[in-house]
Amino acid sequence: MSTQPVTIAIDGPSGSGKSSVSRAVARRLGLRYLDTGAMYRALAWHCLDRGIDLTDLEAVARASETFDLRMGTDPDHPTVHVGDVDVAEAIRSTEVSGVVSQVATNLGVRANMRERQRAIIEQARAEGPGIVVEGRDITTVVAPDAEYRILLTASEEARLARRARELFDSDDAAAIAATHDHVVRRDRQDATVSAFFEPADGVVGIDTSSLTFSEAVAAVLDTVAPVEAP
Repeated sequence: MSTQPVTIAIDGPSGSGKSSVSRAVARRLGLRYLDTGAMYRALAWHCLDRGIDLTDLEAVARASETFDLRMGTDPDHPTVHVGDVDVAEAIRSTEVSGVVSQVATNLGVRANMRERQRAIIEQARAEGPGIVVEGRDITTVVAPDAEYRILLTASEEARLARRARELFDSDDAAAIAATHDHVVRRDRQDATVSAFFEPADGVVGIDTSSLTFSEAVAAVLDTVAPVEAP
């Protein structure tokens, strides 16, 4: 691998494959990995745990600045702690999923999280070969100067089917219906503060609708071909 550190920024809507693909790419290239969505989920969990009213924008923004968030960036074992509490499973609960957009669309929160995310990126670049960072606005806001910027997209049908299989181990009609509100509503809400359906200038778009997981990983690796695995 080049001696110069690298940042690979990957954005995309729910079900586009960005989390699993990003982890696989980071693992393949020997890079660190950061799931920025987990950071917003951790804050939502913290606010629920502390009884902070999510409609109190200032209180939630203050919490985002002060809460003790610890993100582990090993792609083989990414971790999320609030203080000493391992919240990796708790932040995927239905309760947190139902409110995370209230946190993620808070502009004060986004400003504070942006600073945390940039600090993690800088640390990864200072200590090693670099990092793969995925989320909603990484390519345009958090790391617009990343060496590689990619937007993963997929049709709504494909995204719903993937998320249904993830949540219910099925993509039958009932599972799709149960998944629809979560995926479509959250994307609609998050789109008020982030653009993640069309690639911005300089961002490579990859449609994963008809791609297998391995094919999606290969497509990203082809995009960052100058980066070689150690």
